[in-house]
Amino acid sequence: MEIRKARLTEAEDIRKLVNGFAKEGLVLPRSLADVYERIRDFYVLVDDGNVLRGTAALHIVWQGWAEVRSLIVTGETRGAGYGRKLVDACLDEARLLGIKKVFALTYIPEFFEKLGFAVEEKDKLPQKVWADCVNCPHFPDCNEVAVVLSM
Repeated sequence: MEIRKARLTEAEDIRKLVNGFAKEGLVLPRSLADVYERIRDFYVLVDDGNVLRGTAALHIVWQGWAEVRSLIVTGETRGAGYGRKLVDACLDEARLLGIKKVFALTYIPEFFEKLGFAVEEKDKLPQKVWADCVNCPHFPDCNEVAVVLSM
């Protein structure tokens, strides 16, 4: 298994993977145009046959703030530490960019807490964060939990 930056040729596979998990209500759906526009945000987990097994994205939202989003590890590879490795790749990039705070909106805050994130009130996040929220099918009754890591 390898974790690396996504390639343009993987955009459709990323969209399919993300939208498959979005149908289960685990992440927000992404259009193909959105994946292409943000392809540089994505890290992918690929197996030896170059089959996509997971993804995560580091999306810069405001000065000093970035979000880990679209964190997915497929069933066959869950529980082997790849989710943590995908988040670590995002955090390494955040450090290189000088990001001061990284957050995620999640249904599984315990996962992020094990990585040093702390639960935070959503209204403490920058207003820019809510640009995606208005397009969410759960808006305004979101039950995701905000977690934040100070770098």
